[in-house]
Amino acid sequence: MKRYTADEVRPRFDRRKLRFEATPELLKGIEERFGEPLDPAEAVRRVVRDVEARGDEALDFWSERLDGSPVYEVPKKLWREAYDTLDYELREALEEARARVRAFHKKEPKGGFLAAEDGILAQLVRPLSRVGVYVPGGSAPLLSTVLMTVIPARVAGVGEIIVATPPRPHPGILAAAWAAGADRLFAMGGAQAIAALAYGTARVPRVDKIVGPGNLFVTLAKKEVFGDVGVEGLAGPTETLIVADESANPTLLAADLLAQAEHDRYAEPWLLSPSEAVLEETAREVERQAADLPRRRVIERALENGGLVKTKDLAEALELANLYAPEHLCLSVEDPYAWLEKVQNAGGVFLGEHSGEALGDYIAGPSHVMPTSGTARYTAALRVGDFLKAIPVVGLTPEAAHRLAKPAATLARAEGLEAHARALEKRST
Repeated sequence: MKRYTADEVRPRFDRRKLRFEATPELLKGIEERFGEPLDPAEAVRRVVRDVEARGDEALDFWSERLDGSPVYEVPKKLWREAYDTLDYELREALEEARARVRAFHKKEPKGGFLAAEDGILAQLVRPLSRVGVYVPGGSAPLLSTVLMTVIPARVAGVGEIIVATPPRPHPGILAAAWAAGADRLFAMGGAQAIAALAYGTARVPRVDKIVGPGNLFVTLAKKEVFGDVGVEGLAGPTETLIVADESANPTLLAADLLAQAEHDRYAEPWLLSPSEAVLEETAREVERQAADLPRRRVIERALENGGLVKTKDLAEALELANLYAPEHLCLSVEDPYAWLEKVQNAGGVFLGEHSGEALGDYIAGPSHVMPTSGTARYTAALRVGDFLKAIPVVGLTPEAAHRLAKPAATLARAEGLEAHARALEKRST
């Protein structure tokens, strides 16, 4: 892994934004499928707008061209069969993860209030009627993503939860959809799936919000449809930043960095420490442990995106961590609780080396759908609140309306809105 000083990474950490590399291979694939050279954003725009305009005809056209299969809905009978035929140990793990994720999200307050103040002032909280959950296909079947997205929506009380995942879904995805309590599952992927969920077709119902991670084309599609439909965020490459002191175990630090790097070639694994010995030993451990990993080529590319950073002390490491605003912040220090109050920006915080980020990926409890690319500065991990909407209610008494109308009319005239002011004054006489 590359070595950096704190001053070298500070500007890079401070100017982060959503990034995906348009590789020559990716651009060549776009040209082959579209018949002309296009940048990814334009390719996605064409797919999305075509599905919006032509519905199922365009959906099947792009699905066949890009994924080699028309779109189809997978009946629930097949989900249950997939669940029933899971290896016993895997099914037990799925059940334990489901129970922990559900229990964690049930603790989240759903809000709402009713106050007797000048009549009634209230806030109604209502679940969304229908949401779409995108679950990537790719080289690894993400069973855990089904749990981490569907369960919070189910706890929120969403009326209908529709899963979209690329054609020929892995049986584990179907089993997880059954365990999590999804309502429908469509074998459709990429930008065309996002468009179908956003605008609806004769087969695919239109949803109110789309959540879940995906590749560059899924992310660009979510950006394209935002405003016509809600999205929980735009996900960039996954990332982990570990802050470690001299008490940290380099063997575990290396294992956690490699677990992050294993996701894909764009992942960012970082280790910040004031201990030169910890940095040096971790670097050796990374090289040693990576040698026999099945996804070594992916890991080697991802390791180039992150690095080992020497800081003068833990305070500087936390300052840089807040600047970076990582998806996963791991505090592998002697007393992690003492440093928790210094955390300002993070998708999730993992306290101590026994709380490895991989536990959060699968079974700890919070959703593993967390903000990336520095967006943890202003947004949070997927939660029950993402599937709820708050509706203010105003029910003033005649006396309160009479008393409040005059100052309200003054404010309206200051804004140049005379009709507002007169409507208010009719309640003050």
